[in-house]
Amino acid sequence: MAQDTQVERISVADARAATNAGRALLVCAYDDARCARVRLEGAITLSELERRAASLPKTQELVFYCA
Repeated sequence: MAQDTQVERISVADARAATNAGRALLVCAYDDARCARVRLEGAITLSELERRAASLPKTQELVFYCA
């Protein structure tokens, strides 16, 4: 059975507001090496997200970005 792969896109302003308010985590969607070059302030890496995943609430909003 195919899963719905629809991803909600949000504006930069909405992403900034959600992360600044602590409602969302900003996640760099690249591997750690590339993320080091394009990492935005306050963003975490995919590997950091994987390490923290078990401790995050299931309702945690995640905002992924690629540059």
